[in-house]
Amino acid sequence: MGGATVEGMIKADYFDNKDLMVSDPAEVVLKKFSAQGIRTTTDNAAAAKEADVVMVFVKPWLVETVLKGIKDSLNPEKQILVVIAAGVKSASIQEWLGAQCPPLFLCIPNIAIAELASMTFLVPVTTESSHTETVKAIFDAMGNTLITDEAHLAAGTTLASCGIAYAMRYVRAASEGGVELGFKADQAKEIVMQTMLGAVKLLEASGLHPEAAIDLVTTPGGVTIKGLNEMEHAGFTSAVIRGLKAGVK
Repeated sequence: MGGATVEGMIKADYFDNKDLMVSDPAEVVLKKFSAQGIRTTTDNAAAAKEADVVMVFVKPWLVETVLKGIKDSLNPEKQILVVIAAGVKSASIQEWLGAQCPPLFLCIPNIAIAELASMTFLVPVTTESSHTETVKAIFDAMGNTLITDEAHLAAGTTLASCGIAYAMRYVRAASEGGVELGFKADQAKEIVMQTMLGAVKLLEASGLHPEAAIDLVTTPGGVTIKGLNEMEHAGFTSAVIRGLKAGVK
């Protein structure tokens, strides 16, 4: 997720590469971003010390170690801290950092941030409105951002972050169906992706509820309603809802 976010920052007009610094233990990652004018280091503490906004992108089980490693480099009076790690509680972060904890945000984007199309959830924890404006603007430059509370962050994660995988699973399934219907695999995938893009744009432009938009293409006795009903007989809607709920257990 960290790499995807940096890729988004590179593509967005909002950022200047020379203002970014990436810290990572992998040389291949550092070479990739250094070649694009981004400062790089393997020293997390050094990177944190220079930053106005410190973003921590690591696996949840590494958050405590990484935060404690940069603790002495943090300045609560001048910095903002954004932690991107599913399931890590703000109370734990504050406990690990103590008085050294800057204004804190929890954040969950999704990997479409690399293409400036993320659905990002942002939780202000110990912040002022000016901090929220600053951080929201950063993520708004790479997609859409919803300010929410910590209680809804897990739901946001499964709906939008995990949801990317769910959407891709539909693309795979529909593409395989397209092959069975006679299209070549690449053609089927292109058809399905364009169809999904069209559905999203129609909903955005019209503001319609999805079911109202479906009514526009379901002729009585036609093939669309027959196909929809077959999917429902197989538990389509129930399966989607159950999958989403499983992600927050």
